[in-house]
Amino acid sequence: MERKRIAIVGVGLIGGSLALQLNEKGLAAGIVGVEANPDHAAKALEMGLVDEVLPLEQAIEESDVVILCIPVDKMTGLLPKVLDRVSHQIVLDAGSTKGQLIDAVKEHPRRGRYVASHPMWGTEYSGPAAAVKHAFENKAVVLCNAAESDADAVSWVKNAFQKIGMHLLEMNAHDHDLHAAYVSHISHITSFALANTVLEKEREDQAIFELASGGFESTVRLAKSNPSMWVPIFMQNRENVLDVLNEHITQLRKFKACLEKENYAYLQELIENANRISRIIK
Repeated sequence: MERKRIAIVGVGLIGGSLALQLNEKGLAAGIVGVEANPDHAAKALEMGLVDEVLPLEQAIEESDVVILCIPVDKMTGLLPKVLDRVSHQIVLDAGSTKGQLIDAVKEHPRRGRYVASHPMWGTEYSGPAAAVKHAFENKAVVLCNAAESDADAVSWVKNAFQKIGMHLLEMNAHDHDLHAAYVSHISHITSFALANTVLEKEREDQAIFELASGGFESTVRLAKSNPSMWVPIFMQNRENVLDVLNEHITQLRKFKACLEKENYAYLQELIENANRISRIIK
């Protein structure tokens, strides 16, 4: 597979981790960073995530591949401007929502150079210092509306993701955003809400944190996620998140009713039904 000069726009957790993996697997002839935060730019250079940091226009001109790893609200405005400047370059993104992004460029004359992608990995941390080696191995990556992209662009993106250890899924943007609401977005909302619940309780009882165990820590871990990333995701996927949230609230009310009415047989049934998730998640 031919090595390409790659520009990463947003060298944070995802962009930085991609840089590590692309370099390690020999896919990059050089990696250029585009970074609005000067501290992040300096850290990315210090860590060797990128070879240099350039302005966006120059980075596009000097690269073969452009990867957008910025919050989805900024990405929606930036993607058309990036496509305005490309010729042979391949453009892809790592955004968690796809519908609005694809709609933003559906009539663009260079739409074919863009491959909508979502590598399904992340942590609660942000910034280049949070970059992780081998982050994407054995994880899924979703390509959306691939038929609207040029064949050579799709081929390179598929090969690149497979080379860094990911397995491929293809679906349309609507299905992706719905599934992402169920498997990712609702988990974050639940974690944020649980954290706020406990923080409210902490006013009365400091001991609650001293008693916090591994189960609590794993459940609330996502509450440390960056709001500048997650508020735009919830905004762009609002309808799907509301649909999932309504179902989640319904389920919570069932548990509440069981305890109020001392219906412990139904409570056991609810938990046993939940145990079926082990068929999917080992």
